[in-house]
Amino acid sequence: MNEETTILKTTDWVKGTSIKGEMVIGFIDSLSMVQGAVYVTVAESDNAEIVGLTIPIAVQQVETLPEIAPKDTAQLEDLIDLALQTGDREWFKELTGELNGKKRPIKIQTN
Repeated sequence: MNEETTILKTTDWVKGTSIKGEMVIGFIDSLSMVQGAVYVTVAESDNAEIVGLTIPIAVQQVETLPEIAPKDTAQLEDLIDLALQTGDREWFKELTGELNGKKRPIKIQTN
């Protein structure tokens, strides 16, 4: 999929094609340079049975997705659910901190 050389690292969000030809969107859990594969935790796929699983994908079959910061509380809540499903404690803390920052009440001064 990638014509250019891209440096992949854990936590990168990628899109690609599994060994079985399934469309996959997820994040890199780990890499194996020996095998030439990345292990992707699947967030979305045309095969619902693999969502939530971590599967190997050949490095040549993935491309990184641009980083886009969540804009609203609904998106953050969806990502928090994904962090819980995948057991990613650090990401969960980061997302809940960001969500709490958005939900802080606005103080209005009255005279």
